[in-house]
Amino acid sequence: MIRQRTNRFLAAAACAFVASTFAAGAPAASANNPTALATADIVETAIGAGQFKTLAAALQAAGLVEALKGQGPFTVFVPTDEAFAKLPAGTIEELLKPENREKLRAVLLYHVVPGKVVASDVLKLNGKEAGTLQGGKVKVRTTGGVMVDDAKIVKTDVMATNGVIHVIDTVLMPKMDGNKMD
Repeated sequence: MIRQRTNRFLAAAACAFVASTFAAGAPAASANNPTALATADIVETAIGAGQFKTLAAALQAAGLVEALKGQGPFTVFVPTDEAFAKLPAGTIEELLKPENREKLRAVLLYHVVPGKVVASDVLKLNGKEAGTLQGGKVKVRTTGGVMVDDAKIVKTDVMATNGVIHVIDTVLMPKMDGNKMD
């Protein structure tokens, strides 16, 4: 059932992405083409890149698609499908269950910082924390690459019409009630 809903969502989102790209007449910014003029929002840009299918399904299940299509600006640390695959077995399926919607929302909103924080701004945050829409804070450091909590930023400044995406290699997990979320 979730797979069918996910496939329908991905198909609809892909159609919207293609339509907006061709209507604008300019190449859309994506993880493969970050310097192009941004013609798509964060959700459309991420889906158009093709390496964020798990995120797209999670956004749909959490009811956050419209929020991240909003005006923004937002900075989103977007985990790849490979990042989601590194989670313990069953974690994604458990989070996608309707009864875990709030927990899923918390995880996803922990990846979003209000405002547009480009790579040069991220570098200035070395050793500092940035507040997320989930309410927690991510720590930024530049030792061993640019890191946000335990995730390495592998691609920066993928521009969207309502913010910027930084691609990360690990799913960020917020602390809740003093403990890491399981």
